[in-house]
Order: sequence, then C-alpha cells, then structure tokens
Amino acid sequence: MVVVDMDRYWWSIEILDGPYSSAARWRDTYQETMVSAAVSFGAKEWSWHVFGWGVLFEIAYDSDQMWPEFLTLPAVRAALDAAPDPVNGLLIYRGRGGSAGRVQPRRPRPTAGSGAAPLPRDEPPGRVTLASAEPAPTAAGVTA
Repeated sequence: MVVVDMDRYWWSIEILDGPYSSAARWRDTYQETMVSAAVSFGAKEWSWHVFGWGVLFEIAYDSDQMWPEFLTLPAVRAALDAAPDPVNGLLIYRGRGGSAGRVQPRRPRPTAGSGAAPLPRDEPPGRVTLASAEPAPTAAGVTA
C-alpha cells in the first residue's frame, strides 16, 4: 500500500507521445472525461502535469478500493484505449509521479538496435598455406 499526503492513496496514469499524435492533444480531448469519472468515484485530489515527452494524471482516493472501479468505467477504458501509443505509451501505477519515489516520472529509454544480443563472429584465419606447385609423382615413380 502506498499512503501519501494525509492517508490518501495516489495513483498515476502516464500517457506518452505517440508516433502520430501527442499526449497533450489526448489530454485536451479526454481531460473532462477523466476528471469527472474520478470525482464521481470519490477522488479527493487530482492533478495534470505536462512534460516534453507526454502527460501525467495523478489521482488521490481515501480508499484503495475505489481505483479498480474507476478503471473499469467504459468512458475511462475508452479514453485509455485512445492513447497515442496504447501499447508502449500507457503506464498505470501506484504512487505519485513515479513508483520509485522519484520527483519526475519514468522516461522511456530507447532499446539499442532491436534489443537482441549481437551474433558471435568467427575470427578470420591469420595465414593461408597453399599446396606445392610441383606435380605428384606417377605410379611408376616418375617425377616431372
């Protein structure tokens, strides 16, 4: 259980910018929906934070049981499904602005290459020895 600010339970929703749309645009579209749904399910405090990489919506409840009910609302599910990048750009976690106690939310880190390990490479041989240029002796033992 995460308890912050006078026995309030804080939850955070991070929306990251997507390849074709920004998180600030998502916030402009769904801000009223998210806040009214949070208030109707007992939210005591909420706040929006805008960053260069996306937006953060923080919600505080007096009870930990109100959060799952808030997330199951059809309007909230539709808003979260409409995130600019719903697969990699939607983070939902307990706490304020980062579950590790940081002041700033986590930033996504790019994966180096495709995220796979490099293939092992064989070292080229150092020296190649060629066969002699003299013909082999015949069956009778005659050499050229």
